[in-house]
Amino acid sequence: MLHFKCLPGAFRPLESSFIMTAMPDLHLCRSASVLVVDDEPGMRQFLEKALGKHFGLVEAAGSIEQAEALRQRCHFDLMILDVKLPGRSGIEWHEALQDPNRHSDVIFMTAYAELDTAIQALRVGAADFILKPFRLEQMMNAVMRVLKRRQLARENFLLKREVRQFLEADNPMIGSSPSMQQLEGVLQRVAPTPSAVLIEGESGTGKDLVARALHQKSGRQGPYVPVNCGAIAPDLLEAELFGHTRGAFTGANKARDGLFSYASGGTLFLDEIGELPLAMQAKLLRALEEKAIRPVGSEQEVKVDVRILAATNRKLDEEVKAGRFREDLYFRLNVLTLTLPPLRERSEDIPQLAHYFSRKLSQELGLEAIPFSHDDLKAMENYSWSGNIRELKNFIERCILLGRLPLEDLNKEQPATAVQAGSGYPSCWPLDEVEKTHILKVLEACDNNKSAAARQLGIARKTLDRKLATWDVANSLSTGAQ
Repeated sequence: MLHFKCLPGAFRPLESSFIMTAMPDLHLCRSASVLVVDDEPGMRQFLEKALGKHFGLVEAAGSIEQAEALRQRCHFDLMILDVKLPGRSGIEWHEALQDPNRHSDVIFMTAYAELDTAIQALRVGAADFILKPFRLEQMMNAVMRVLKRRQLARENFLLKREVRQFLEADNPMIGSSPSMQQLEGVLQRVAPTPSAVLIEGESGTGKDLVARALHQKSGRQGPYVPVNCGAIAPDLLEAELFGHTRGAFTGANKARDGLFSYASGGTLFLDEIGELPLAMQAKLLRALEEKAIRPVGSEQEVKVDVRILAATNRKLDEEVKAGRFREDLYFRLNVLTLTLPPLRERSEDIPQLAHYFSRKLSQELGLEAIPFSHDDLKAMENYSWSGNIRELKNFIERCILLGRLPLEDLNKEQPATAVQAGSGYPSCWPLDEVEKTHILKVLEACDNNKSAAARQLGIARKTLDRKLATWDVANSLSTGAQ
């Protein structure tokens, strides 16, 4: 038994083993902080000891003045507050009860069962109201109800914010280059259909953004559910996608729906689908063809209405030839393939992307945006961006954090050999021939690395591409065409 020195009848303690059986959601407590305010030392000690075993922080005070001093030092998720206190009553603690910036849930407790007191407590925002004497079980149940409501409110807030950001976000398909205009046209035509789409492209080219855009333009009422196939353990992948019944495997204490079920009526985006094990590929193929899934441990199939979008940075046709990807699944997914161009092949979009990320990230970071000069943008256009849009975004964020443009990061890829300009050309050659010969020499010295050659020549990458296309030599470059 727990024993504390206190006024008779103030509370009735229970055996400490109660807490372990009455509080199954202890994970809600470990990160929460509690402030107990009561003028009776025995009550403070009792609640402080009982709650201190499970909460991350428990403080106690004997008056409003002491409690306010604690509250100024630390935010409390929950306050257990006595109504009758020396000086000001708990209901008159306006600094805490009306603080819009640091809201705390409040459980009032009192030994006086007066209707007016209860009404006052509700008016000032009480989350619960407990009469003394009380059993520890009553208090713990009240605490858990408040914490669960608080957790649900947070989850609801985050979900609403995510939905709002998704619906109100700027068009993610940023860029006016011919390749992006062509991609936008295909999206408008394909999005309303139920057909599967395979999205290919290097890492960081924005495959997830394209998948989101397809879902957003599709008009489907269900949710958009992305899943990274390479981030889930192979032995758990089937249960994650299709769900499982209770007792289907060790640890399956209750039945659970899979991601196919959650995406019903909407879109399931299978990112990095090339990472799927062969055994799982066969089960996915059956689900796509039958439009039905079978949860692990179940003998019944469940019909699902899901549009499948898949993405990979691998060449799936080569994976099929190597025997690492099923040919029939490849054909089932490859109704339409969208190949996203790497950023180096649409360098004219870099200024627009740079300004977009600068504006967006400066707002998120609460820092001033970095102004880009013409030379800054040219340096970014001439950089190879092996990490594509993701690398560009990280670079812009680094610029904002540093308050400057770290040009040394863009100049780290220098050609191994320099070419001396303006020597060895016959005076009778026309200027166009001199230009062509010099550019090809620089390109050869840079091992056919177009970005490096463009930097040394002092021209934009797109200018070099246009000249090579005019001379019909672009396709003859077999190596280093980065």
